[in-house]
Amino acid sequence: MEMKVLKAGETMVSIKPDYVREIIDVIRSNASPKAMREHLEDYHENDIADVLELLSIAERKKLYRILDASMLSNILEYAKEHDAGIYLDEMDINKAAKVIENMESDAALGVLQKVEKNKRMLLIDYLNEAVRKNIALMSSFDEDEIGSKMTTNHIAIRENLTIKQAMRALIEQASTNDNISTLFVTDESGAFYGAIDLKELITARQDTSLDSLIMTSYPYVYGHEDIDDCIERLKDYSEDLIPVLDNDNNLLGVITSQNIIQVVDDEMSEDYAKLGGLTAEEDLKEPLLQSMKKRLPWLFVLLALGLLVSSVVGLFEQVVSQLTLIMCFQSLILDMAGNVGTQSLAVTIRVLMDETLTGKQKLHLVLKETKIGFANGLLLGIISFVILGIYIFAMKGRGLLMALAISGCIGISLLLAMVISSAVGTLIPLFFKKIHVDPAVASGPLITTVNDLVAVITYYGLSWILLLNILHLAE
Repeated sequence: MEMKVLKAGETMVSIKPDYVREIIDVIRSNASPKAMREHLEDYHENDIADVLELLSIAERKKLYRILDASMLSNILEYAKEHDAGIYLDEMDINKAAKVIENMESDAALGVLQKVEKNKRMLLIDYLNEAVRKNIALMSSFDEDEIGSKMTTNHIAIRENLTIKQAMRALIEQASTNDNISTLFVTDESGAFYGAIDLKELITARQDTSLDSLIMTSYPYVYGHEDIDDCIERLKDYSEDLIPVLDNDNNLLGVITSQNIIQVVDDEMSEDYAKLGGLTAEEDLKEPLLQSMKKRLPWLFVLLALGLLVSSVVGLFEQVVSQLTLIMCFQSLILDMAGNVGTQSLAVTIRVLMDETLTGKQKLHLVLKETKIGFANGLLLGIISFVILGIYIFAMKGRGLLMALAISGCIGISLLLAMVISSAVGTLIPLFFKKIHVDPAVASGPLITTVNDLVAVITYYGLSWILLLNILHLAE
């Protein structure tokens, strides 16, 4: 291999491999199926999944024939469920069934739900009995329940075995289950008893009692628990595998660390969509009408609130007609109130992810956010009072008394609006949580519009009281 010698002043530039182009070139080459398969095995399944949408249907079908069901199942698990359903629909029915059989139970169910109904029923008929049973089990859970995210890929042994018998059971089950870092123990009735670390079992002496290796306080969740209620517990334990039980404490399956990452990512995406005023997450391939349906509900609510804000401004027509100058600074109050409310909302939603939060802690949160709003409002109010006072006096040609009166009103309004908005941004998600509605529904647009209403009433109300009725200022 020729080595390039760098000259003085030259720097080494690392070139990132273009795996997508390399994989496409392999698939479009004239190599034999065996050579092509061996070459593709050098790439990660995620990179191959990224390539699928760039291929023609004929090229994808060529790939389906070349790769075995095990590798194809791994590839489809990295593809989006909607796309994976399309790819599965393109395969021969026998190959598609084998791919489904090699997938994790939760992934298999998700992909099957994206396949056209008639083919889905036909596919299920082609599956072996064990896989059909697992899919039926997964289907028994709602999508918001943690059981819908579990897999039946795990090792389970009885608690009355010897070390030697436990090792034999592990070897027998490892041929079909590769989640072996932790072994789960059940009693004679099938109820969950505890867990054993694989390393502990391997290093144990044959005369060691199996019971001495069992962690009976190992964490677990129930399949019908809401994801929102148990996700923090799953994250806190940081275990690779967490057992999922039915209501009779029987072991149903496990939640893997990969499942937890996916669940957290899905929850964050859902909350992000709601914070943006959407009823569900969107993607680039979504039809126009479907995207409109997700956005319109909140837009109707915000339209009604916007009309209310405009009506309130109309109530202060006398203030605006006699002091037209104050209209110039309306957006300042509205923007700052909206920004502060959105900040408090973001903090509150993050804190509310902790399901163990007490009433005292919630009260502390409200008081803390209100104090922050007051401190920031006081600082920004003083700055606004000074700067806007000078601006109105020097640039707008108003008298010093009038300039300071208007800028003082603006400063006080800013302070009050920021304090109230901080409280509103905290109390609204707490209220939604109390009535068992996702607090993320208190979306950014909703908080902003509510705080616009607060800011308008505060600003024009103070202007009417201080400037017109107390100081009797008018242009």
